[in-house]
Amino acid sequence: MKGTDIKQKNMELLLDINIGRLSRKYFAKSPSWIYHKFDGRDGNGKPTDFTQEELQTLKGALCDLADRLRKAADEL
Repeated sequence: MKGTDIKQKNMELLLDINIGRLSRKYFAKSPSWIYHKFDGRDGNGKPTDFTQEELQTLKGALCDLADRLRKAADEL
């Protein structure tokens, strides 16, 4: 799946998540790096996208966040 598709399909969710922090924590990259991936253009305007490995990391990050949110909710 392309970064632009991910952004379009999940815009509301992505607005609720600190994407910059996610980029630093799970990818060890700057916030601008992940924003460029979602926009499909790198800092120089050249086309870019997530690699398969990066998509798996993103999936793992979102699953980790979901698990942590569910645990916090269950503890209320």
